[in-house]
Amino acid sequence: MNFTLIFNDKAKDEYIATILWYEEREPGLGERFESETEKQLRKITSNPYAYHYSKGKFRESSVDDFPFTIIYKINEKNNTIYISSIFHTSRNPKGKYRR
Repeated sequence: MNFTLIFNDKAKDEYIATILWYEEREPGLGERFESETEKQLRKITSNPYAYHYSKGKFRESSVDDFPFTIIYKINEKNNTIYISSIFHTSRNPKGKYRR
């Protein structure tokens, strides 16, 4: 069963800003980051239970080739996955779950 993704507004804004930041640093890198993130999001939607709990009901999944982790929760009642953050691993981890 596939799930529908719902992004926290701040998570979506940070995701877009990160794509643009990478693209400014090196043409094509932002597209690569977006592609790798979207690939991981597809994996999460097809099997969200494959990834471990990290805190409370939050789960985490790493983005290949980039220092980012996708933080999400599953809502089984309406088959949705709530994306709380696409979190850069060098940031203070205390902020990962505050959304």
